[in-house]
Amino acid sequence: MLKMVAAAALVLTAVLTAPAAQAVPDVPDYVRIDVVTVNGSGCRAGTAAVAPADDRTAFTVTYSDYLAQAGQSSSPTDFRKNCQLNIRVTYPQGFTYGIAQADYRGFAHLEADATGMEKGTYYFQGMSQSASRIHSFYGPKNDNWQATDRAQVWEIVYAPCGQVRHLNINTELRVNAGSSKAVSFMTMDSTDSSVSTKYQFSWKRC
Repeated sequence: MLKMVAAAALVLTAVLTAPAAQAVPDVPDYVRIDVVTVNGSGCRAGTAAVAPADDRTAFTVTYSDYLAQAGQSSSPTDFRKNCQLNIRVTYPQGFTYGIAQADYRGFAHLEADATGMEKGTYYFQGMSQSASRIHSFYGPKNDNWQATDRAQVWEIVYAPCGQVRHLNINTELRVNAGSSKAVSFMTMDSTDSSVSTKYQFSWKRC
């Protein structure tokens, strides 16, 4: 009898001290993303496409005509382009989400003394709380550019639990030609689906 108790105790000890399995991200069973409206000079109708990731942890936005430029014969309004996405995210009850990270990519041709800027702003419909990040670029530059908005845990703005609130994402490109008369530009457009803006969800249970 004592041997049986001792054996049982060893089994229990082994279970309690066994290494914990690697944590699996807590994500909903399904996620649907619908674009409600797309507005802005950087994403005219038909030039922006949104697609969710298969693992429900992110979604991507691909632009085909998002370019800001300044200098030479550029129009006075070309130096700034923006795109406002209003997105409805559908998911099971008991979850809520925010945007933990956004990865932006594009191409920049900036003459000497020219500057460029990319800005992203995130907020939920009907809420005053928002998050913004700005990234600056300096000429001379003639290359791809990349920028990442990464929120600390305490900075993430979450949708209210049990309420339907559309997510608004407002991006902006600006170019200043500086003292150069030649054209400088920044683009977030893409002819390759692998070059797109990626937004990563932060899911949590209510």
